[in-house]
Amino acid sequence: MKHQGLIGIALAAWMLPLSAPAIKPPRDPAPRFKARSLEGKNFTNESVKGKLVLLQFWTTWCGNCRRDESAVDELTREHSDRGLVVLAVNVGESRRTVEQYLARSPRSCHIILMEHTNLAAVFQANAFPLYVVIDREGKVAGDQRGAGGIEPLRQMLMKAGLE
Repeated sequence: MKHQGLIGIALAAWMLPLSAPAIKPPRDPAPRFKARSLEGKNFTNESVKGKLVLLQFWTTWCGNCRRDESAVDELTREHSDRGLVVLAVNVGESRRTVEQYLARSPRSCHIILMEHTNLAAVFQANAFPLYVVIDREGKVAGDQRGAGGIEPLRQMLMKAGLE
């Protein structure tokens, strides 16, 4: 008699649909940040609330960063009208170095110098490229270390709510 109850429980569990919704792990709020672009536009947690944010930490000497530039710029052009904000944070280089680089290789996204933000410090950007996505609720939705082209970035953005 005792075993019949266990068999019923096992059978009921076996019959549950395999497509039951996955439980999403809770996301941590993005650390408090401020940033100013080369054009003088200011960004904070409050100013990007309701938008999807892609942070790219990069340097001019990083070959992998250069390879991913076209992917980041394409995402910027494709989705900025849908609330995507892309901040490319240059880490550790002078304004002059970055501006000379941008004169040869213009970018579509907002360029942020490390001296005008605390983002590199709060996300401990010490290997490049590093990508971080902040969702529309201001929570960290994912990150990626290293280059991978457009598809991994697109997938990360879609998981964070890019439509």
